[in-house]
Amino acid sequence: MRLRVEFTTEPFDLDEVPAHAVVAREVVEAADLDAVDVGPFGTTAEGGADTLLAAVDVLLRRALAEGATRISLQVNVVEEGEG
Repeated sequence: MRLRVEFTTEPFDLDEVPAHAVVAREVVEAADLDAVDVGPFGTTAEGGADTLLAAVDVLLRRALAEGATRISLQVNVVEEGEG
């Protein structure tokens, strides 16, 4: 099964990227995922279910440890041929 996660971390800082956002981005970029798209207000990553869910676990733990007060995420099943 393939999954896609979309997430944002808060609080936002328009002047400087917060440590929790940097860590979250580093986690998904380091994971063995097929696609990562980093945007100014959210990040999307896609890959196999086991790999993606393991990355989400690390992302949540590390972003919270770095000061995130809220993490919004959505996980979707990706149909074959999509993405």
